[in-house]
Amino acid sequence: MGITTMKSNKIGYFLHEGISSIFNHGFMSFASVCIIIACLLIMGSFSLVALNVNNIIEVLESDNQVIAYVSEDYTEEEARALQPQLEQVANVSSVVFVTRDEAFDEFSGQYEDTGLLEDLGSDFLRDRYEIYMDDISLMQETKTALEQVTGIAEVSAHLEIAQGFTAIRNTVSIISLILAAILFVVSLFIMSNTIKLTTFERREEIAIMKMVGATSAFIRWPFIVEGLFLGLIGSLTAYVMQWGVYRLIEDRVVEVSGLAFLEVIDFNVIAVPLLIAFIAVGFCVGVIGSSVAIKNYLKV
Repeated sequence: MGITTMKSNKIGYFLHEGISSIFNHGFMSFASVCIIIACLLIMGSFSLVALNVNNIIEVLESDNQVIAYVSEDYTEEEARALQPQLEQVANVSSVVFVTRDEAFDEFSGQYEDTGLLEDLGSDFLRDRYEIYMDDISLMQETKTALEQVTGIAEVSAHLEIAQGFTAIRNTVSIISLILAAILFVVSLFIMSNTIKLTTFERREEIAIMKMVGATSAFIRWPFIVEGLFLGLIGSLTAYVMQWGVYRLIEDRVVEVSGLAFLEVIDFNVIAVPLLIAFIAVGFCVGVIGSSVAIKNYLKV
């Protein structure tokens, strides 16, 4: 019972000292929270942009395809028999067989005057396969593999589109990671310097506590609690603001008809992971920043 009471008293002391320090240094605490909010908003915004770019590219990838033309001397039955081989090719997600007649109907549907086309008939076209891929960045490799299938005379692929999609996705991802790392370091720097001011004012008290036998952990915990609360306040505030901004953009995209092709991820889908990420970053900034700030003052 005595040990439990002692632990409770310690926790109460740590909480009291940590929270009191936030209010005693109100301006600097406010500045720290604002910095955390700003950094998290920028990190969150770029991360959400990267997620949505990946989502849009995945949608475009699902519509993008390569066309594998069957050799002219193959009958329709022989052409259909190629499907299992094509489905076994790496990176192929699905294949759709298109007969000469179906291709002719699609082709002639693009023209108003189809008189000349009707005279030609569908014999000038070839049976084909519309082939969809799992990863558009591997289009060149997939094209080469399809060309190796006996019976496939030609494979048509828009490689420049695939390369453009891949370049955009990679660029956005790299920029997001670099920016997130930079802003995380900036947040740590601001947080540690804020708490350093607190420790500087209490440096004599810390020195006395060390000399009378207080452990480093006992001295450090109030500052960690302070950092945790500042990180929590900043992360929750940033999350609410991020939610509001994202919803505004999401509604705006839906309203503008010209942006109909942009499929924005529903915030409900990413709400929980985003909240966890914000809180985790806020806690890390608070704990690491506090630990760095007080480290030198514990060397007595």
